[in-house]
Amino acid sequence: MVDNRGVPPPAETEDPVDEPEAALGVAAVARRLGVATGTLRTWDRRYGLGPSDHQTGARRRYTALDVARLDLMRRLMLEGVTPAESARVALASGATNRPQAAGRPGVRHEPAPTASATRARSTERGGGGRVVALRQGSPAARGLARAAMGLDGDACTAMLVASLRRRGVVLTWNEVLLPVLAGVGDRWRSTGSGIEVEHLLSESAEAALRSRTRTHQSRPGMRPVVLAALEPEGHRLPLVALSAALAEQAVPVRMLGPRLPLRALADAVVRTGPAAVFLWSHGALATNGIPAPPQVPTRDELGAVRPRPALVLGGPGWEDERWRGDATWVADLDEAVRTLVSLTAAIASPPTESRGSR
Repeated sequence: MVDNRGVPPPAETEDPVDEPEAALGVAAVARRLGVATGTLRTWDRRYGLGPSDHQTGARRRYTALDVARLDLMRRLMLEGVTPAESARVALASGATNRPQAAGRPGVRHEPAPTASATRARSTERGGGGRVVALRQGSPAARGLARAAMGLDGDACTAMLVASLRRRGVVLTWNEVLLPVLAGVGDRWRSTGSGIEVEHLLSESAEAALRSRTRTHQSRPGMRPVVLAALEPEGHRLPLVALSAALAEQAVPVRMLGPRLPLRALADAVVRTGPAAVFLWSHGALATNGIPAPPQVPTRDELGAVRPRPALVLGGPGWEDERWRGDATWVADLDEAVRTLVSLTAAIASPPTESRGSR
């Protein structure tokens, strides 16, 4: 661009847009996003969504692009997208998570896409109509999506049973079922229709996973794993998937399901003497419009048993690390299976008839 005399105007020496956001510490970013500092460190460690501005002898700091990615991940998770998938979308939304080259005045970064924009692009790619836009479009996932949109529950169950036999639970969950569930959820949020598809697909998936569980027997002499979601959490399917995946590893399971009162969980722990207790939480539950984070039971609330079971937490509801103590948080189904298998292997003593403390 030149002025009327044909002389270029003086070049800008700095970008006023980027200056206020140039470098933020972890505490400032946590306040801006409304999350715990521990959550930011977890996202950095697990998913690579960390600060990219680094100067020798100083702490790494968050750039404006870093903050935009983190905000996108947070909003996607609040809408029910898994942490791993939210991180993948966030990392792909702008540039790679590397420090920006210095000394390049006038360069502005495009803002990260909003959650609604991400869903809109997915809908456009799917072509609209009775089509599910898949984030990962394997042939098996596309076939399952077509059957689900046709409300053919028997076909959905048969496809999932076949996939479970070929791939096993973890790969079927990650590569076939989750992409379709995410696509159906995207479609419902963008169009307001399709909740019946999600319900049918969830019922079919549960039937297929339970059939997989029945085909395996646990090893004798092993202490079981208790699977539950404390009230008012109502999501069951992740627990069913974990139960089937543990069955493939011959780990005994006591499935207590969702909406379980804490007192009932404590009674079950005393009666079964488990090696571990796994609690699922999908997300914060609104009470009078105010998000209510899940509460982790204390060691005493889990029941007076010896040896005490390990406590493992799964699901985005635990992501913000408001819980304390020695509980272990797992990011996905694969990590949950590996963690629980290792715990049952490490604590292989058979349960006695009564484990209550005297």
